[in-house]
Amino acid sequence: MIMTLIKGGHYDPVWAELRSEVAEMAESENMLASYLHATVLNHKSLEHSLSFLLAGRLSSPHLSAMSLRDVIDEAFHADPEIGTAVRHDLSAVVDRDPAALGVAQPFLYYKGFHALQAFRVSHWLWSNRRNALALHLQNRISEVFAVDIHPAAQIGKGILIDHATSVIIGETAVVGDDVSMLHEVTLGGNGKESGDRHPKVGNGVLIGAGAKILGNIKIGDGSKIAAGSVVLKEVPPHSTVAGIPARVVGRPITIIPSHLMDQNFEYDYCI
Repeated sequence: MIMTLIKGGHYDPVWAELRSEVAEMAESENMLASYLHATVLNHKSLEHSLSFLLAGRLSSPHLSAMSLRDVIDEAFHADPEIGTAVRHDLSAVVDRDPAALGVAQPFLYYKGFHALQAFRVSHWLWSNRRNALALHLQNRISEVFAVDIHPAAQIGKGILIDHATSVIIGETAVVGDDVSMLHEVTLGGNGKESGDRHPKVGNGVLIGAGAKILGNIKIGDGSKIAAGSVVLKEVPPHSTVAGIPARVVGRPITIIPSHLMDQNFEYDYCI
């Protein structure tokens, strides 16, 4: 394990584990060694490494990687809570996705993780009234990662967006902590209304692949949305809903469904 420090002299176990895994990868695969050194091993912190990675992925002829990296570094420096959320998100992927064999794999290659961290930068820009740049970044995230999250949305920490393709989260959506969602999830409006019009998702919620949650409705803490469901009404806390339109079909067998990641619901407590 490589001892690595972050601001204030505190040991950062996530960064140390990432460096250790990447060093092993670089030693075992010569063809990737230069990439792994440039992306991770040449940097002094997780934030510096992540800003390098995201800037390279999201740069365009209109915004160079160097300029974009300056913006990302500025956001990370101005708001240390972004770094805290990054670490919680990375841990969430490792804990909940059986395909993630350590922290290096999702950090380097999982576009759901990348899109979420890039969103956090765009949200910081939006919160600081740099709307034009925030929207430009939203567009690049959508083009590169096939994930469309409005920079005004509010998203907690410990989030897993698994596979991520075609995930859409609207402007006034709110997502709590420890939420897991799969590909093709939509947190959208239900028409042409303006104002507060998107879902409010509580803590510990599991949202299955292809689920559509539409309108300014509340999804209670610890609830589970079955894959392919269309949710148009409020979901009570610790409820399982399924169908089109979705209805309550039971209660999850665990308090925090997002951690268990069990997509089945026939074993949930029946209503």
